[in-house]
Amino acid sequence: MRLSGFVVLVLIVLGNLGFWAAINRPQSGLPWAGTIKSVSFSPYHADDDPIAVEENPLLEPDKLPTREQLDADLALLQGKVDGVRTYSTLEGLDQVPELAAKYGLKATPGAWVDQRLAKNEVEISNIIRIARDNPNVERVIVGNESVLLERVTVPQLIRYLRRVRAELPERVQLTTAEPWHVWIEHPELVQEVDFITIHVLPYWERVSVDQALSFIVEKLSAVREAFPGKPIFIGEVGWPSAGRARADSEPSIVNQALFLRRFVNWASNEGLDYNIIEAFDQPWKVRLEGGSVETHWGLWTSERAPKFNWIGPVIEFKEWPFQAAAATIIAMLPMIWFLARWKDLRLAGKIFFAVLVQFAATLVIWSMSVPVIRDLAPAMELMVGVLLPAQLLLLFVVLISGIELTELTWSGRLKRGFKPHPHDHITRFPKVSLHLPCYNEPPEMVKLTIDSLMALDYPNFEILVIDNNTKKEEVWKPIEAYCASLGDKVKFFHLAPWPGAKAGALNFALTQTAPDAEIVGVVDSDYQVRKDWLRTLVPYFDDPKVGHVQAPQDHREWNHDIFKEMINWEYAGFFDIGMVFRNEANAIIQHGTMTLIRKEALESTGRWAEWCIVEDAELGLRLLKAGYDSNYIQERMGHGLVPDSFLAYKKQRFRWAYGAVQILKAHWKSLIPFKNTGLTAGQKYHFVSGWLPWFADGFYLLFCITGLFWTAGMVLAPRYFDAPLAVFVLPTVGVFVAKIIHHMFLYSTRVKCNVKQRLLSAVAGMGLTYAIAWAMWQGIFTKSTPFMRTPKMANKAAFTQGFQMALEESVLMALHWIAAIAVLIPKANFYDPDVRLWSVVLVVQSMPFLAALATSMISTLPSGEPGQPDPAGTGAPAKPEAATV
Repeated sequence: MRLSGFVVLVLIVLGNLGFWAAINRPQSGLPWAGTIKSVSFSPYHADDDPIAVEENPLLEPDKLPTREQLDADLALLQGKVDGVRTYSTLEGLDQVPELAAKYGLKATPGAWVDQRLAKNEVEISNIIRIARDNPNVERVIVGNESVLLERVTVPQLIRYLRRVRAELPERVQLTTAEPWHVWIEHPELVQEVDFITIHVLPYWERVSVDQALSFIVEKLSAVREAFPGKPIFIGEVGWPSAGRARADSEPSIVNQALFLRRFVNWASNEGLDYNIIEAFDQPWKVRLEGGSVETHWGLWTSERAPKFNWIGPVIEFKEWPFQAAAATIIAMLPMIWFLARWKDLRLAGKIFFAVLVQFAATLVIWSMSVPVIRDLAPAMELMVGVLLPAQLLLLFVVLISGIELTELTWSGRLKRGFKPHPHDHITRFPKVSLHLPCYNEPPEMVKLTIDSLMALDYPNFEILVIDNNTKKEEVWKPIEAYCASLGDKVKFFHLAPWPGAKAGALNFALTQTAPDAEIVGVVDSDYQVRKDWLRTLVPYFDDPKVGHVQAPQDHREWNHDIFKEMINWEYAGFFDIGMVFRNEANAIIQHGTMTLIRKEALESTGRWAEWCIVEDAELGLRLLKAGYDSNYIQERMGHGLVPDSFLAYKKQRFRWAYGAVQILKAHWKSLIPFKNTGLTAGQKYHFVSGWLPWFADGFYLLFCITGLFWTAGMVLAPRYFDAPLAVFVLPTVGVFVAKIIHHMFLYSTRVKCNVKQRLLSAVAGMGLTYAIAWAMWQGIFTKSTPFMRTPKMANKAAFTQGFQMALEESVLMALHWIAAIAVLIPKANFYDPDVRLWSVVLVVQSMPFLAALATSMISTLPSGEPGQPDPAGTGAPAKPEAATV
């Protein structure tokens, strides 16, 4: 590795460590060294579940804490708090005051009252008994937010309060607990209690942690003003350490620590009586309406470990050095390998790629850590199971695109940048057999292709026209007659019936090829070739290692039609970017037109594969496995016709994607790394990475469908379905943006088209997402599919057919838009940043489906006047001599 690469590596590593240190920097606040007035005491451990006990009383021995556990918890609180508050007298909680007295703790027991009248009677009887029997009980609370949650009516609660007051010892005071506003709304309750117990929880009010104390001061003042002289007890105050954010209220350990430190210092200065919710985290509360955040209000974890230091600095995730180290190690190996390999890579490229790799590694570690740091809703584990693998795949796709962008932008001159041979350097003219397969093609179009082949300035070639399975004689007979008129150089064959589709026709052509032919050329029936095609490319076969020579697919008669213009430039991107990049590793995809193949190599490797619907790409892989070289000449040697409709465009790409899966299923053993299979490491990389984005499209579709079902859960069952975490959904938006940037940047440097054409090509390519995704999944689970011909020179589809050609995409688009709106309808969701972000993600996810509909509708628009081919890529008609017609 050069010095510059080493310096870049060191700087990136230091930058990564600095990033992790910055986001985990210790937070300091007001220290607190005293004791806490009171804490809510729910003594349940991780495996306890009082709700399950209510549902099935037979579970009581296993799902409730023992007396020994109660005693241990209260011993833990000794010296740290002055008192504890409980909410019920059932399920063993009536023992708490007695046990608390052992450790000098006061107890504030509560009686839970609701619609279950018989149970209420037991609670009332117990609370009276507890108050009488325990001197450390100085106050009792009857009811907890019973009016707010409409568990009882105000008159009913008043009757319970009067019954309890009548039997309480004089030393014990009586109250009920409600949020601050309920007292103001029901002043009649104030007359029935000795003091007012208010709950003030800024988190539930969507108040930021910085404004939380001011919020409490404001609400306390409102109650004091409404009831001057009445004692007030803040019965619940606190902040969660994990869970879902509510607008500006962000749960975290740091926020919990900072808020509580500020509060207890202020309360101490004001001489206030208060109770912090709560002592220990309570996992069973995940079943409550608030979801996962309900479980994280404790000062101690459910394992009884303190969450933060009340005096020193607080760190959100103390294990962050392990995160930083893991991200560094993951990124180190690919950075060292690539920087050492790219010795001629310019400094900007080294920096770009190193940053990209480190960013991806950091994001992976952060994504894996988030479920540990933040608790998840009951169903979120399922979503993580889908999102995390999908995110890893997306990041891998981004890295692949980054490698391509880096090498093509900053690696200097191409090592295998082949050019057409000069005409005057040719000393040998081996015979070329040109094979022109056709099926149900317009006769006049095929005649033009034959004319362009006849005009080749190469002295030694033959033309075999193979029509397979065209049923209508009026279609194939004119071609037969035309070939007969051209002499012995052109031979016509009509095959019916004939198996194997295009591959079958080409294999038949091999049986009819002249014995002295050394090279086989394949041209699609809509192509018009340059007259110097053979003269400039055949000389490459003087090297016996060359197995095939490929020229780009290019197109004509598109500049008068916006749809054809879109897809023309979408095709051009692959041949000016992807094929150039693959050629550097001798790993190009062979295409079934404008290709020249050494006949000996073609026959020795097994001819054309009739089982594969992309027989051309499959043959190219076999030639490489056999040790032959592939040469790509990035110069337009012929121009064909693009599909006439979006449906034809989709079907063509479906065939390519499905065929890619067929190839991978058949040749996967040859692509195993570190195994001698005849392929180089670079060739294996390109054949896997080149098709991986199509697999990413397949997972994208799966993610979209999962997202729609998840959104339905958020709307219909919000208790169990939280908004997906931003760390999982933001990469979806990021990858979308990265793909657009990658496309626009490389098109600006590698493809000779204007900004409008770059954008149009991006829309066209994006519109194929669904077709590719469906092809990948179908390819995985099926063995074969019929060969779908791409029709040319067809009539324009009617405008109404635009929707039909993109029906599935339109439905998915509409569902995403409906879901994005529906999830925001509940008022609480509208102000939740996670929900708003998810709504945006749903809209972004719909963009490929919108692109499909837009492209389909554009394909129905009427064309302008036909133009000439445009090999220069300017969008204007080309000079007449650019192609032979």
